Parts: sequence; C-alpha cells; structure tokens
Amino acid sequence: MSILDSKIPEGPLADKWTKHKNTINLVNPANKRNIDVIVVGTGLAGGSAAATLAELGYNVKTFCYQDSPRRAHSIAAQGGINAAKNYQGDGDSNYRLFYDTIKGGDYRSREANVYRLAEVSANIIDQCVAQGVPFAREYGGLLDNRSFGGVLVSRTFYAKGQTGQQLLLGAYSAMNRQINRGKIQAFNRHEMLDLVKIDGKARGIIARNLVTGEIERHSAHAVVLATGGYGNVFFLSTNAMGSNVMAAWRAHRRGAFFANPCYTQIHPTCIPVSGDHQSKLTLMSESLRNDGRIWVPKRKEDAEAIRAGKLKPTQLSEEERDYYLERRYPAFGNLVPRDVASRAAKERCDAGFGVNKTGEAVYLDFASAIQRYGKEKALTSGIHNPTAQQILEFGEKVIENKYGNLFQMYEKIVDENPYKTPMMIYPAVHYTMGGLWVDYNLQTTVPGCYAAGEANFSDHGANRLGASALMQGLADGYFVLPYTIGDYLSHDIRTGKIPTDTPEFDQAEKDVKERIEKLMSGSGEHSVDYYHKKLGKIMWNKCGMSRNESGLKEAIDEISALRADFWKNVKVPGTANSMNPELEKAGRVADFLELGELFAKDALDRNESCGGHFREESVEQSGEQKGEALRDDKNFKYVSAWEYKGEPKDAVLHKEDLVFENIELKTRSYK
Repeated sequence: MSILDSKIPEGPLADKWTKHKNTINLVNPANKRNIDVIVVGTGLAGGSAAATLAELGYNVKTFCYQDSPRRAHSIAAQGGINAAKNYQGDGDSNYRLFYDTIKGGDYRSREANVYRLAEVSANIIDQCVAQGVPFAREYGGLLDNRSFGGVLVSRTFYAKGQTGQQLLLGAYSAMNRQINRGKIQAFNRHEMLDLVKIDGKARGIIARNLVTGEIERHSAHAVVLATGGYGNVFFLSTNAMGSNVMAAWRAHRRGAFFANPCYTQIHPTCIPVSGDHQSKLTLMSESLRNDGRIWVPKRKEDAEAIRAGKLKPTQLSEEERDYYLERRYPAFGNLVPRDVASRAAKERCDAGFGVNKTGEAVYLDFASAIQRYGKEKALTSGIHNPTAQQILEFGEKVIENKYGNLFQMYEKIVDENPYKTPMMIYPAVHYTMGGLWVDYNLQTTVPGCYAAGEANFSDHGANRLGASALMQGLADGYFVLPYTIGDYLSHDIRTGKIPTDTPEFDQAEKDVKERIEKLMSGSGEHSVDYYHKKLGKIMWNKCGMSRNESGLKEAIDEISALRADFWKNVKVPGTANSMNPELEKAGRVADFLELGELFAKDALDRNESCGGHFREESVEQSGEQKGEALRDDKNFKYVSAWEYKGEPKDAVLHKEDLVFENIELKTRSYK
C-alpha cells in the first residue's frame, strides 16, 4: 500500500474540479487578513500565485534571487500558450487538449490534474487579455492561433516570439498592484536556503540576502515553491544560468518527495553548441516548426562538403534534400512532439548527415514558407502576376511579422541571415517534467508546502507538449492554488503569527550556516564551474538523449565520486557575510551533484522508454514503429516518488499508480 495520497476527487472526470471546489474548506475574507503565505520564485507560476493570493486578502511574502521578478526565466518563453478556445473551428475542445497532453506525455501523467489543466485553460487567456497582454490578432480582431508539435489543431496563443515576456509582465503588474496595497512584501535578491518545519508542517524558510550575505528567518502559515526546473544539472541548457534546484531540493531534504527526476525534455530547436567555453544554449521557438521545414542532405558526400565549407545548403535541390520528419512521420511532419523530433535529429547526425563543423546540426528552412506566403500576399494585394522578387519581399515580410525577433536573435548569435540561408538547429536540454511530488491540491508530502509550475511533476508526464509550460504555470497560479490552499489554511485561522524564535528556526539556521562554512572551507583546487562542467558532461553523455544500464551505473558512481571531491576541493573565494556570487553558485552546484545521482538512479530504475526518457534496451523491434520508444505499461505505469534518506543512493522509491479511466493506452504513433 503506497503512502502517497493523491487526493483525487471521486466522480466523472469532467466534474471532479467543480465538485472539489464546491466541497473544500474556505477561509473567509476577514480571516485571510491574519494568514501569511510565502511564495518562493516569481516567474509565471509564482508571480500569478502571489498576486492572486494577495488579491484574495492573504499577506504574501515573495522571494526571488533576481533583482526583479521581471527577470524570471519565464521571460524567455517564446512560442505561445495553449488553451482550448477553438477559435479556429478546427475541432478543438477541453477533451482534445486533455487527450493531446496525456498522449504527448506518453501516458505517464495523472488524468485528473491534466483534465483540470485543460478545463481552466480558456480562463487563462481571458485573464491575460484583461491584463493587457498583446496577443496576436487576426484581421477580424479575434486572437490568432498557431500550431505546435504533437497536435492536429491550432490552439497556441502568442505575442510574436516573446509570449513569455508579455505574460510575465502581466503577472508582474498584478504583483505590483498588491505591493502598492501592502499585501505583498517583495524580497528580491534573496535565495531560499532551507525549509523550516514545526510540528511536521512547513512554517517558513531560511533565506540569504544576496547583497549583504545576511541569513534571514521568515515565517508563514504555508510556503509555495514556484522556482522552475533543474535543467542546469546538465550545465549546458536553454535555462538562464542562474536557474537552479535549490528551493525544491532543500524541501526534498526536509521530507518532500521528488518525483520522476529522469523525465527531462530535450528541445529539438536550439542553436547548436559552438565551442568548449560556452556557458548556455539558446532556444529557437518551436513555433518556427510551423513554417520551417527540417532537413539534411540525402547524400553523405554533400553533408561532408557542407561541413568542409565547400558547399552551401542553398545549392542543393529539393531532390537532394531529406526532409526526414516529413518522410518518417507523414501525419505530423515537422510538428511531431519534441522528444520524437530530437531523437530523429540525433539519429541523422550520428549517421553522418550533420551540417555544421561538429556534425551536430540539421537545417530549419523557411524558403517554402516565404514562397507560399509571398504568393498569397501578392494575391490579396491585387497583384495577380507577381515577379519572383515581389513574392520574395512579400513572403519575408510575413515571416518577419510572425517571427521577426527570433530571426534577429539568430542572426546576432550565428552571424547568418536566416531569411536567405537555412537556420542550423540541434537538440538541447530545455524543460524538466519531474519535480516535487504534489497531490491534486498541489501540496507536497510536507503539509503546508506547495509546489507550482515547473517545480512540480503533475501535468506533463514523460514529455511536455510545446506551449504547455506557460499554460500550467498560470493555471496553477491564477486558478488552482488560490482555491486549494484555502482548504489547508482554513485550519490556521486561530493559529496566530508564526514566531521565528523557535528551536526549529534555530536549528534550520544553524544547519544553513554550517553548510556555508563547509563550502567556504574547501582546499581550493578547482572552481565551482569546473565541477559543474564535469557534472554536465557526465549527465549529457550518460543520462542525455538516450540512456542504457551500463552508462547509468557508471554515471551514479562518477557523480558520487565527483561530489566527494567537490566538498573536499572546491574553491569559493570571498567571504560568506557579503555579496558573493561564487558562493551562490557553489550552493546550487552542491544540490545538482545530489540531484544528478538521483536522476541517474531514477533512470536506471525505469527500464522502459517513454517520452523524453529513452532507454536503449527498450525500443520497438519490428513493424511500423521499429526503432521508436517502447513503453512498458505492465511494469512502469506509475509515478516514481523518491524519499530522501541522506545519500541519493539510499533514497527510497514510492510508487503512485496511474489509473486511466477515460483514455485507452495506445502505442504513441505520429505516423
């Protein structure tokens, strides 16, 4: 019998959320004024949660390590946000969005959570429009939609290639309104270093002021963690360099189970690695796959000539190009899910058809789209016999209106004009579907500690569909957590202010200071980045786009040895009691060195292929799906929730069995 209680309501799937909202406990407005909530992380999930909770009347403290919530990594999301509004009239519905999300996650999501996500998705768009988010619109004034990978409808709302930025500004403006009202106290340039539990409940945090180095105590009746994912365990990823797992991992060390750490998404549309000294990778939005066609040369000789600089891609005719996604997956073409597109690109490059100097790149070509849009624009402009130059100019203008800032960004980084020469792309670590285990209320296994957005595991299974990250973050923050947290806080209306001069706060602060002192006392042989890069190489080579038993066992041993060396020999300059970015990095890398080992342990335990987790031992051996990921529903249809027991090797596995009452599990074909 599992100790995990997902608290999924009884009844038909479509009625669960409504019934739950109608039956859970509430806190009346007068009592909300006496309850404090801490929100750690101020991206889309944290920002929207903080603003909404404060609007409801709770006293909210927000914490972020950036100098402003506007710098949260949510700002980097480019392509769009999903919602089942069916503006296109192409057959979309709540059920279709729910089904696509479950199927896209390779049937490793929790049904009830995903249906709720689809159900509230339309409300998110209305909320953001009311805030003034400048979504793209059609000629008639309706909001425009585009397609993303893994679906057969257009449901993605967007603001050019800067959707995350615009949505974040909406949440930030809502936060600012509450800051001005005195309902939110914002603690920027602060980092959570530990979770404080009193009588088994989350009652506050220990934070470090990153400007002064001061260690601070902050209490509350509940703590919400909305600190994003852990992709930077790979060192090179599309995440901001400061993105880390510290808040979630410290909660894990205090009793919050960590779920599905091996589920990591490799995004197929990133600018390829250019050298050994690179510190991060740049994402090119998946929206580009709407109009860009992905290809490599059909002949190895042509690929070799391109790599040697003797041939240009524009010199190859259509017949000399292999549009391999269109060839292998005709039903979805270039819009297959991210894990499928990523593995297909790796397979072509491993076979010798890569097109950059390292051989690890494929082309994303907009020539066909420019021609198509150019002819259409010429006709709507009354030009029935346009010249080739007119078609080109019209087409490039349409592409610029849709993706202009993305093309500009690519040209600045690569120094090539993507309107004239195909973009080069290659898969890179992007998003993490794993995270803190939460129940239907988004509460972790620590009472009073909640996790929202990418910090939890709940909605995306083994692979996230494009444009669903923003949807989940805002759904959790605006429409789920504000309801569900009240059920817990209704028992605290007579508790009173939580004091910080307790033995529990004393001990937590003592633990934090001892950990910092230990980091500062290393022998000083190697820098923090030295260890982070070493960890990243182990993770990419043995826990990356494909994994196998021997490689994962080696990774576990190598990460354990690297962690021991880190604590003995890391060099952290400066002092602990002042601004010290190297100390910040050291604390984060120390956590990554523990998470990385648990990641490998989880991947080793899950001897199946599903979504972004591809075990080489588990592939289809015959038929139409030969070579594709092979799930094992009989043995692995569960959520892996790991309990902290000291060393990662000692972590205890708990299983939440996934029950599908509304969906038949099928081979995840996109052909």
